[in-house]
Amino acid sequence: MEKKYILAVPNFSDGRRDHVIEAISGTIKGREGVKLVSCEPEHDFNRTVLTIIGEPAPLKEALLDMAAKSYELIDMREQKGTHPRIGAQDTIPLFPLSNIELEEVGELAEEIGKELYEKHGVPIYFSGENARTPEKKGISFIRKGQYEGLKELLDHESHPDRDARKPDLSKDGKLSPESGATIVSADMEGLTAYNVFLATEDVSIAKQIAKAVRGPSGGYSTIRAVGIKFPEREGVVVSMNLFDCSSTPMYRAFELVKLEAQKYGVAVTGSEIVGPVKLDYLLNNLNHYLGLQGLRKEQILEHHLMY
Repeated sequence: MEKKYILAVPNFSDGRRDHVIEAISGTIKGREGVKLVSCEPEHDFNRTVLTIIGEPAPLKEALLDMAAKSYELIDMREQKGTHPRIGAQDTIPLFPLSNIELEEVGELAEEIGKELYEKHGVPIYFSGENARTPEKKGISFIRKGQYEGLKELLDHESHPDRDARKPDLSKDGKLSPESGATIVSADMEGLTAYNVFLATEDVSIAKQIAKAVRGPSGGYSTIRAVGIKFPEREGVVVSMNLFDCSSTPMYRAFELVKLEAQKYGVAVTGSEIVGPVKLDYLLNNLNHYLGLQGLRKEQILEHHLMY
């Protein structure tokens, strides 16, 4: 019987303290049936994204240990950063990778969320296929206001939005002051983090382009984008989360950013994929730009090393 594999792309709310990043990511390392593919700390965002592949049972235990270490080492009352977040262990998204159906991945997400709440008392939101309401299918609704705004809203029991915004699992409908809450989800497609760099120091231009690209304000429904400045490099960035690179390939996002940048007389200097990416997501770009016809994964020699 072929082994089943799940992709997990959790993020925790610290991208600056090396000892914290190593301690949390270290809970994943050295486990049979689990592989830490990448650890991507982001200083300005002050969050770290892990990419993990694993068989269901050992992956579940690894993720439970990872979240426990995040709760231990990160205090949301002190944490600050530019990336939206509501908790120390902010998200635990799961995706089918090989020989496993979305339904089974969703069941594992349920188990993880319930066990985290039972063991640690940290409130849990279920999103994606596990969402309890249509609004919670997208994490932007859950994260609205971030930790500070959401905590304030939930602390006021008479707030008109409280019932819609409160965690799915909690003792009193409030966030944990220290750990916030964790979003657990299962989905068919994982997000791809993609940055496009602009030759200007005017971050307002990046913000206008991001507004044109992202779904809620007129762009692609599968893209969320922000315009920001990375202090460590020249220029500004349109930073995107691409939620379905099959339906909306990276080349479409890249070309739209270039088109919008032309209105401001600004050049695109390059782009960057943050973290691992599926081979299929690269091949559809290759097909587009080279006009390839009938290219199959089996034609790529390295593909055969995976099996």
